[in-house]
Amino acid sequence: MIEKMIEKKPKKIHSSLQTAEANKQTTGSKHANVRQQLLVADIGNTQMVFGLFEGNDLITDWRLSSQRQLTSDELAWQLHGMFEQSGQVATAVAGIMVASVVPHLDGPLADACVRICGKQPAFVGSSDVKTGMAVDYKNPREVGADRIVNAIAARERFGAPSIVLDCGTATTFDLVSPQGHYAGGLIMPGIELALSALCRRAAKLPEVSIKRSDSLIGRDTTSSLQSGSYWAAVDAMSGLIQRLRREPGYEFAPVIATGGLISLLIEDLPQIDHHLPHLTLSGLHLLGQRHFKLSD
Repeated sequence: MIEKMIEKKPKKIHSSLQTAEANKQTTGSKHANVRQQLLVADIGNTQMVFGLFEGNDLITDWRLSSQRQLTSDELAWQLHGMFEQSGQVATAVAGIMVASVVPHLDGPLADACVRICGKQPAFVGSSDVKTGMAVDYKNPREVGADRIVNAIAARERFGAPSIVLDCGTATTFDLVSPQGHYAGGLIMPGIELALSALCRRAAKLPEVSIKRSDSLIGRDTTSSLQSGSYWAAVDAMSGLIQRLRREPGYEFAPVIATGGLISLLIEDLPQIDHHLPHLTLSGLHLLGQRHFKLSD
């Protein structure tokens, strides 16, 4: 379906490329009073989250499914559509910063950015992007780019030490040490992933969605699955926060929560001090400003 759409409207995408060249001559007059725009992208295993910043302000954001078979043409069409629907000008973007944990999409996304925005994106983890954060992992390259970005954002806003809880495909804890380093963390299956795996492996269990259960004890299979999955996740996170705060130097570290699934759980996690849905985008914005030398 997407390929057919591209065939029917090739001029739309092509026009963006023509506009990129035209804007080189008009940017000075048309955008003279507009702060520089920065496009950031958090490419995860389940979703791709894009954010468009103007100065320090996040003016719009978008979520797309992370389908590993997406081509550069399909991503270009989606990127073009995002700018069109939001009324923004793709070629007004001064830089693009990306954190990706899906290598298969890196090349197609880079091609799409060049075609639509006229800019080559910079990727966190590449040699030319300096994070300014020491990584205490045995092999720093093993750390997911999004985890480093979250740690940078947390340190910038709340100082060190700090604890970041990210609930997505995986549930991760990332620690900023008292010295301001990325100290390491924990990784556990995400709540949706764990429940889905259980339902697939057990023939008689139905597919159910995550839902908060007011009653701890389920009275049928569906409510038993939902109650068990929900409260197990809550108690696991609560218990790990308590354990982390017993580690030397982290007794008073603030806990910052982010990720698409944390909103389902946060009312039962009083240990969380701050809920920042756009923490990763904020970290990418910070890195993008430094890398592209953009003003606020």
